[in-house]
Amino acid sequence: MALPAAPVARLITGMRLSPEAFLDTWEGIPDLKHAELIDGVVYVASPISVEHGRPQHLIAGLFFNYAVRTGAEAGQDVTWAILGSIPQPDVFLRKRTGGLSRVGKKYFEGAPELAVEICVTSTEYDFGPKLALYQRAGVEEYITVETLTSTITWRRLTEAGYVALPSPEDGIYRSFAFPGLWFDTAAFWAEDGAGMLAALEQGLAAS
Repeated sequence: MALPAAPVARLITGMRLSPEAFLDTWEGIPDLKHAELIDGVVYVASPISVEHGRPQHLIAGLFFNYAVRTGAEAGQDVTWAILGSIPQPDVFLRKRTGGLSRVGKKYFEGAPELAVEICVTSTEYDFGPKLALYQRAGVEEYITVETLTSTITWRRLTEAGYVALPSPEDGIYRSFAFPGLWFDTAAFWAEDGAGMLAALEQGLAAS
C-alpha cells in the first residue's frame, strides 16, 4: 500500500508517511525539533531530559574534539536521509571524503560511519527498526547507551550483520572506523569529560 505523499496536519508516533510527506509536514511545524521516519513509520521523541542530555553532551564533545584533530565531521541531532528513512542520530561521526555520505541541499544523504543513540525511552526502536536501518545502510559502528542500566553496547558491522564488541578489559573502547577514537567508559559514567579527553589524546598519539 502506498504511503501518503501529501503533508498532514501533524506528526504522531505510529503514523505512516512517505519521506516527502514527512519532511513537508515537519517543516510546517517549526516548534517540533525531534522527529524521525524509520521505514515509513513516524516517531516523535519526548522532550530531552537531563538523563538523556548529559551523556549525549559528553559524547558529542568527545567526537567534536576528535573531528577537530582529524578532519572528520561530528554532529548531533542532525537530520539524515538514509534509504528512504529520515533518522536523527543523537550523535554521529562521518568521513568528509571517501565515506558513505554527502551533504545534500538541506540534509546529509547516505549514512555516517558511526552513530550513537542514547536510550532512555526509545530502546524499543533504537534496538529494532533503527538498528536494522543502520545495518542496511552500512553504518560501520553503532553505539547504544542505556542510561537506566549503565550499559554501553558498541557494535561493529560485519558480513553477518552487527556484532557487539566485548567490554574491554581496560574499560576503553577503540573505534575501528575512526583510528585514535578511544572511549573511556569509566570516565563517561563518572561524567568526567577531562578523563574522556585524556583517553582520546592517548588514542590519537597511538594511531
